[in-house]
Amino acid sequence: MLDELRALVGEGACSDAPEDLIHWGRDWTRAIAPRPLAVVWPATADHVGAIVQLCARHGISVVPSGGRTGLAAGAVASNGELVLSLDRLRQLGPVDALNCSVTVGAGVPNQVLQDHCLPYALCWPIDLASKGSSSVGGNLATNAGGIKVLRYGHARNWVLGLEIVTARGQLVQLGGALHKDNSGYALQQLVVGSEGTLAIITAATLALAPLPRPTQVGLVACHDLQAVLTLFGTAMSAGLHLHAFEYFSGYCLEQVLAHTGLPRPVATAPAYALVQCELRSGFDLASWLVAHAGVRDGTVAGDHAQAAKLWQYRERITESLQAAKPHKNDIAVPVSALPEFAERLQVWLRRTRPGWQVAVFGHVGDGNLHINTLRPLGMADAAFLDACAQADSELFELVAQFGGSLSAEHGIGLHKKAHLAITRSHAEIGLMRALKLAWDPQGLLNPGKIFDMR
Repeated sequence: MLDELRALVGEGACSDAPEDLIHWGRDWTRAIAPRPLAVVWPATADHVGAIVQLCARHGISVVPSGGRTGLAAGAVASNGELVLSLDRLRQLGPVDALNCSVTVGAGVPNQVLQDHCLPYALCWPIDLASKGSSSVGGNLATNAGGIKVLRYGHARNWVLGLEIVTARGQLVQLGGALHKDNSGYALQQLVVGSEGTLAIITAATLALAPLPRPTQVGLVACHDLQAVLTLFGTAMSAGLHLHAFEYFSGYCLEQVLAHTGLPRPVATAPAYALVQCELRSGFDLASWLVAHAGVRDGTVAGDHAQAAKLWQYRERITESLQAAKPHKNDIAVPVSALPEFAERLQVWLRRTRPGWQVAVFGHVGDGNLHINTLRPLGMADAAFLDACAQADSELFELVAQFGGSLSAEHGIGLHKKAHLAITRSHAEIGLMRALKLAWDPQGLLNPGKIFDMR
């Protein structure tokens, strides 16, 4: 099979070298060891189709691979699968400024796409901390949200059409460049968020938004998470035209400072809020922020460069924690439920993880919190993972009580499928299985992710 694969794509576009298998066989998660058969880097969508057909003939499963920045083991190949990297599919189509759309390859990095659209005063408004390495295909396969969901919504809101390869190796165009199309099922929306289990995205036609109006960014130190949530409620009531409202704990900031060497931006505090809103004539963000009870200290960027520096304190949290291999949770509840949920969460953390370091940050504006638990010194990895797995069930039950989701951004992958039924009904999961069976009857595409077929 590998000989046929090399003949198809070229000797240099296929590897079974141990270092390549480890590197390309996993995403940012590290708890599951990668064990792929090989890695292949097709240069065209036709090659992708031919590779899938070859795998179908040999009964070899395929794990599609993008920027591999996911945190749910959705891109891990752990059972002899072929890793099919879309990294070389980086075509950039012309920007249609009148239609506000562009067609690009699945391997185009998020930041490259933004730079491509910038001369037309347009953007694809899915803004991620990992935008330098995450790819468009991966953004769509996981329905990425990012730091500006509050203003623009998820990735599915900004996709018009997809070019896909099916489990049979057929190249199919779903939708196109139309902003209005009500002619039957929107099949492209089924593929968005399916984590590569229904089809492989090879290209996408994306809707673009005008560049945002000038904004201002402020960072404030607060007494606690409840003070951050109170500030958010006041900001919404005041009509601040928020683009982002981010929270991170004092522990998160200390990790960023230690990892990056950045200067301390504001006074030390248990909680911080980063606010980005549109400029308004006569409105002084700095005065407005520090006037609120619960705010200890604050700073507001004077220009774009200073704003980018303030964003680093939020965007570099994940990389600052990565060396510690934290156990990650990515949960969401309705925004209106956040104050009560946050209070219950703090009680739960003190009870279930006493003395443990837990780094909490997230997108307060859309109800999404990231809970990162670090292994205590001296605790074995296996004991740590067992303790986290047991605690996860309790956490997800709490999330379910508030009508929440056990995965707001990174998907289900391998890590969370055992808990999916806590927040999704058996009827829903049954419909998902029916879709998987119809689209991929052999179970070749990213098998074992999201749910098991039995």
